[in-house]
Amino acid sequence: MLEQKIIPAISNYKKLKSFLDSDIEMGILMNFQLAQLESIVEKMKKNKKKVLIHSELIRGLSSDEFGAIYLIQSLNVDGIISSKPKVIEVCKKRKVLGVYRFFVKDTLSLEQSIDIGQRLRPSFIEILPASCYNLIGDIKDRLTCDVWMGGLINNSEQINLCLSHGAAAITTSNMDLWH
Repeated sequence: MLEQKIIPAISNYKKLKSFLDSDIEMGILMNFQLAQLESIVEKMKKNKKKVLIHSELIRGLSSDEFGAIYLIQSLNVDGIISSKPKVIEVCKKRKVLGVYRFFVKDTLSLEQSIDIGQRLRPSFIEILPASCYNLIGDIKDRLTCDVWMGGLINNSEQINLCLSHGAAAITTSNMDLWH
């Protein structure tokens, strides 16, 4: 069970510094270059932070199962966020958090993503955009994992709506909402 309700999405050094100076335990790295990751992950671990990597949003990293193996074996990350089932399968085999991310564009994409989620049985799923919070209950009924919501979150009211509808956590890059 995850205690942290807000999970920072960290995309630059200013946000990284703010995260490192906070009491927040877990953060997501994205939009960095592959060459920057080793030192950033090392710094986060030194500060007793849990490191999740959004594998599809790291420049220079192959966002497939081989990139996932690199992140787990070489950088010792705590988890990976991906929309690619093979990446989530690697996470499960290597016993790190695998967060299956999907976008709700329409009913067909929702149904396909739920079908994949049922087969994968990831640690968590992340659904974007957070404005579809009214789907959380139905999705949780059909999957065996907790739901994170992210994307287009601008205020605490949106966070509260997601949490009150059953989201386990919210991912956001908005530093004003991290605390």
